[in-house]
Amino acid sequence: MKFKPLAFIINIVIPLAIGAMGGFFTSRSVQTWYPTLTKPVFNPPNWIFAPVWTSLYILIGISAYLVWQKRKQTEHFTRITAIYLIQLIFNLMWSFIFFYAHEIGIALIEIIMLLIIVIINARIFYKIDKTAGLLFIPYILWVSFATLLTYSIFSLN
Repeated sequence: MKFKPLAFIINIVIPLAIGAMGGFFTSRSVQTWYPTLTKPVFNPPNWIFAPVWTSLYILIGISAYLVWQKRKQTEHFTRITAIYLIQLIFNLMWSFIFFYAHEIGIALIEIIMLLIIVIINARIFYKIDKTAGLLFIPYILWVSFATLLTYSIFSLN
């Protein structure tokens, strides 16, 4: 398949934009509210989150591009796109619920749902393009870790 640079860029910009919006909800609380919480010993330093999430959003965008390239051969492409967008919305909502609304318990429920949706998304993408599905593995691992971290923060506070 021929590489389409504009489509590639758009597919990467979409998750990066979601991440930027999440960063907007996160930025203030990271310096005010978040430091007041009791966190587990395995809580990473704050500086690690931005590069990890940026890398993950780029991988998610590449994955989406690979699936987009096969859209004409893909049955139910509109539904697959909806699942993809839903998981991005859930990704954004966690930042809002946790960092902006300070609702740790609701954020825990939400991130469990996010993890499920991300796994479903990865499996669907894998069926269309194996590389696209495999590119979701770091995302699944990080959201799994974030789920454990959210649970721990909820338990400790």
